[in-house]
Amino acid sequence: MNQLKLFIELARLKKPIGYMLLFWPCAWGLTAAYDFSGEKVTFIKYLFFFLAGAILMRSAGCIVNDIIDQKFDKKVERTKNRPIASGKISKFQGLLYTIILCFIALLVLLQFNNLTIWLAMLSMPFAFTYPLLKRFTYWPQLFLGFTFNYGLVLGWTSISNNLSFYPLIFYLGTIFWTLAYDTIYGFQDIKDDEIIGLKSTSIKFKKNPIIFLGLSYGIFLMNLIGIGYLIQLNIIYYLVIIIVASQMFYFQIYKLNYKEPLNCLKKFQSNNFVGFLIFIALILGKIA
Repeated sequence: MNQLKLFIELARLKKPIGYMLLFWPCAWGLTAAYDFSGEKVTFIKYLFFFLAGAILMRSAGCIVNDIIDQKFDKKVERTKNRPIASGKISKFQGLLYTIILCFIALLVLLQFNNLTIWLAMLSMPFAFTYPLLKRFTYWPQLFLGFTFNYGLVLGWTSISNNLSFYPLIFYLGTIFWTLAYDTIYGFQDIKDDEIIGLKSTSIKFKKNPIIFLGLSYGIFLMNLIGIGYLIQLNIIYYLVIIIVASQMFYFQIYKLNYKEPLNCLKKFQSNNFVGFLIFIALILGKIA
């Protein structure tokens, strides 16, 4: 039971925000491509598969992150008690857990068409290299955006079995969403990160974060409007997107206190609601 509790802590299973932020782009791509005039069983089944995959891969990613960052995590107040950093779980155990999680994720992936399987396999090397980038560049959040939103393309191809212009446009816009929310998340660790020499957009734009966050969220919103036009969604979609815009610009930017870690955490976590709203907007935009 003690090992089970440590595994749950190691995989961040009690913190669903991580795997939900990985899941929502998958759900968006799936919804944007799906024809709701037919049966709905496949849609629900694929949503379940993508959620399972998001949980498994996010858990594996967290473990690899903790293995790579063990020495740094020991020096950061927020992360020093993580199982690997504190020595409660060895690196070997962590690697074993990662292999098991990736194998189960592969079994889930095999439920999709060949194009989706191959595209997902191509993304694997990038999924585990994010922790290394913050040693060399102030833009690790940009790389995370490319990696974390890749599921949008997979959601689209799982239904259409082809890679068109539309999901790629949508995908590029979502990168700015991640760029903004992970910058907010990174404000929690600025002091410790600067001491130990790690880099992030949170540090790069700490003197004037509002402009950077506003620009990133603004590009994302323009992308949402553009994709709605391209796939011919109805007026209800745009009405919900107005709520999304209000949430991001008022709650996440205007109400942000980037010097208060708890405030930053709450603003970051609120992006789960943003993901849900966009998912609902896409459904209503296609069926209402």
